[in-house]
Amino acid sequence: MKQTRKMSLIEAIANVIVGYTLAVITQILIFPVFGLHATLAQNLKMGLVFTVVSIARGYALRRLFEGLR
Repeated sequence: MKQTRKMSLIEAIANVIVGYTLAVITQILIFPVFGLHATLAQNLKMGLVFTVVSIARGYALRRLFEGLR
């Protein structure tokens, strides 16, 4: 069965919500190791930027592969 564009977007968002949570936790744990110190608010904002990029990437790749199928 062919996946709709809407379901592609929903799948990408669900995937990125988990990724966002892991990214923020990873940033909080890893940044200090490299001498980078960010507040929780800064980590959340950086995570949001990466999340938007990830959603767009995931959606675009899903549509590309669906088109190739």
